[in-house]
Amino acid sequence: MKTIIKLEELGLFLFGIYLFNQLNYAWWWFLVLILVPDFSMIGYLINNKTGAFLYNLFHHRAIAIFVYLMGIYFSNDVIQLAGIILFSHSSMDRMLGYGLKYEKGFKFTHLGNL
Repeated sequence: MKTIIKLEELGLFLFGIYLFNQLNYAWWWFLVLILVPDFSMIGYLINNKTGAFLYNLFHHRAIAIFVYLMGIYFSNDVIQLAGIILFSHSSMDRMLGYGLKYEKGFKFTHLGNL
């Protein structure tokens, strides 16, 4: 089952790359920005609850899709780019086994313990 989930996440990651390709940005922007959502882990310096909240906020695909759709609605490429990066990063993380976090600590995720 894990292999199927990883393949699904790979497909979603590739879809994110496709969406990025539809925007008028140089490819290096994708490479530079793909790890930016991980700055949300800074919340773990405060405590596990804050860390999990911030991490999940920046790694939730529904939020990424909402941001992307707001970019389309407002015809704003920067907002679309933010949504695509959030979406792609979340898929990449899940492909690698990193899921949304529980408040118990960073290693406790909806995909299992790290």
